[in-house]
Amino acid sequence: MNMVQYAVGDATAVSGSDGPKVIAHVCNDIGGWGRGFVAAVSQRWKAPEAAYRTWYRERGRPGNDFALGAVQLVPVEDGIWVANMIGQRGIARRGRTDAPIRYEALATALTALATHCTRLGASAHLPRIGCGLAGGTWDRIEPLLTTHLAARGITTTVYDVPVLRPALPAI
Repeated sequence: MNMVQYAVGDATAVSGSDGPKVIAHVCNDIGGWGRGFVAAVSQRWKAPEAAYRTWYRERGRPGNDFALGAVQLVPVEDGIWVANMIGQRGIARRGRTDAPIRYEALATALTALATHCTRLGASAHLPRIGCGLAGGTWDRIEPLLTTHLAARGITTTVYDVPVLRPALPAI
């Protein structure tokens, strides 16, 4: 199947396919971590944030590839990794006229993610990457997932947060 699949739930609590899993998300290129999906990642595991901060802090050193389009794979559980993908320039700020998402960098990162998933025999699991604080649009991001992951035979599942509805009063 060469299509992106959708599920309702927490993207940090991956379900579905058996075998290894990679949970991928978009990070910025300025070392900021703390809002958006990364908060859920940090609540569940400490290693992805620590690895990202070290990666950023040591940028420019030999062997450190921290830049737009780069991917850092962090093991978090047996058979589960988190992929920190650098796909946004800076962060959203009041008065900023352009969205921080960089679609070209995201495409590069997804290509690298596909290579990691293939090597690991892993499926890819993501929230609606790039559409929150990064300011991207799903009509531009979904085709990137299809082209760079699903079309390469990687089972790709996107998780939507369940809509919480207020309880109806008892009658």
